[in-house]
Amino acid sequence: MKPFMDRDFLLSTDTARRLFAACENEPIFDWHCHLSPKEICENKTPSSIAELWLAGDHYKWRAMRGAGVPEKYITGDASPYEKFKAWAACMPLFIGNPLYHWTHLELQRYFGIYEPLSEKTADKIWEEANAKIAAGGFTPRELIKNSNVVCVCTTDDPADSLEYHRLIAEDQSFPVKVLPAFRPDKALAIEAPSFLPWLSALETAVGRRIESYAALKEALLERVCFFEKMGCRATDHAFTPAPYRRMRDSDLEEVFRKALAGETLTADEAEGYKTELFRFLAGEYAKRGWAMEIHIGPMRNNNTRMLRAIGPDTGFDSIADVEIACKLSRLLDSLDSEGRLPRTVLFCLNPKDNYVLGSMLGNFQSDEAKSKIQFGSGWWFNDNIDGMRAQLAALANLGVLAHFVGMVTDSRSFLSYPRHEYFRRILCEYVGGLVENGEYPADMETLERIVKNIAFGNAKEYFGLE
Repeated sequence: MKPFMDRDFLLSTDTARRLFAACENEPIFDWHCHLSPKEICENKTPSSIAELWLAGDHYKWRAMRGAGVPEKYITGDASPYEKFKAWAACMPLFIGNPLYHWTHLELQRYFGIYEPLSEKTADKIWEEANAKIAAGGFTPRELIKNSNVVCVCTTDDPADSLEYHRLIAEDQSFPVKVLPAFRPDKALAIEAPSFLPWLSALETAVGRRIESYAALKEALLERVCFFEKMGCRATDHAFTPAPYRRMRDSDLEEVFRKALAGETLTADEAEGYKTELFRFLAGEYAKRGWAMEIHIGPMRNNNTRMLRAIGPDTGFDSIADVEIACKLSRLLDSLDSEGRLPRTVLFCLNPKDNYVLGSMLGNFQSDEAKSKIQFGSGWWFNDNIDGMRAQLAALANLGVLAHFVGMVTDSRSFLSYPRHEYFRRILCEYVGGLVENGEYPADMETLERIVKNIAFGNAKEYFGLE
C-alpha cells in the first residue's frame, strides 16, 4: 500500500519520477483562467480559508449538493466556519473525485498540512490554516508569485475598461504579468436577453451610439486595438456547437436592426450573425498574432429554479451532446482559405469528441507555428486523471504531443495552482509508461525536454510571451 499523496503521488515508475523531477519546478503560464484582476489589484488578505476555498467555487458547490448539503451551507447565509465544516464533512465521501486530490494538494503546498480533511479534523485544520493566513503570505499577489506563476491571462469582455490591468502593470513591485484575454461571447449572443444591455455597455466604452452592424464591427475593432495596447495575447470563444452559416452584409444589417428593435430572430439569422462576426474577429486576431481559444460543448444553466434563485455560473452546467465536426471544419476552413486563421486551441467538453478534435488539428496546420492548431487540455469536467490521460493519449495518437501547450487552470481560485502539479504528475506517468512499456526509448535528455516544454516552454513560445 502506497502512502497517502506522498512524494510519489501518481508516479508509479522510476522513469515517471525522474521526468516529474525534471519539470515540477518549471514556471507556470496561466494562459486561461477566470481570476479577478480587481482582486489581484486590491490584493486583500482573505478573512479565512473558507473565503479562499469556497467563495465562487462552483466545482465544490456542485459536489456538496451531490452529498446532500443544504444550500444554506453552500451559497446561503451560513457563516464561513459553518460552510467550511460542511465542506470538511463531505471530504471523505469524495473518493475518486479530483476535488479530493486538489483539496489535499492545496493543504499540503500552501499550509504545510498533510492530515486528511474530514469532520474529525475540521476544527484543527480550520485553526491551523487561519493562523497561517493571519501570519501573512496569502494575498492574491503573494499566492500567484509564490506559486511560480510568471504570467496570468484573465478573461475579459470587450467592454471592460481594463483599469485594473493598467494599475497592476504600473506597479513595479509585482513581477508577474497580468494580461487581458479578449472574450466577446456577449457580442456574438445576439439572440440572448443580455445582448442589448451588453451593447449599451460597449457604447459607453467607445463613447458613441452603435446603430448598425458596420458600426458594431468598428467598435469591436477599436476594442481589439485597445486590448492589444494592454498586452493581450489570447482570445476566447465558447460555442455549443460552433456556428457556420454564411450571410451577406445586407442581411447582417437587417438582423442587427431586428435585434435593436427587440424582435425575435430565427435560429438561422442568429447563426449567420455569429458566423460572420466570429470570422471578422478571427481575422483581426490573426493579424496580431493572437492565439484563439475555442471551448466547445457546455450546456449551461440547466436548472431554471436555481438560476432564478442564485444566478448563472453557480454549478448547474453540464456536457452537451452535439455534433461538432462539420460546422467547425467549415468555419476553420473558411478562415484558412482566406489566410485569416489564427493560432487556434480547440477544447472539447464532451470526451467523446477527443478524436474529433484530435484529428481536426491536422487539417489546418502550417509552418506559422509549431502545431499551430492545438488540442486543449482536459477541461472542466475532464480535468481529472481519466480525462487528462484520455486527452494526452488522443493527442499523442493523432498529433504532436511534444508541441502540446499544456495545462490551464480555468479557475477563479487563487489556490488552484497545484492543479498544474497534478497535470504534470499525470503527464509524466503517461510518458513514463510509454518508456517502461518499450514504446519509446529511454532517451532521458529528449524526454525531459519534452515534459519541460509541455509544462511551460511550448505555451511561452506559442502565445509569444516575452
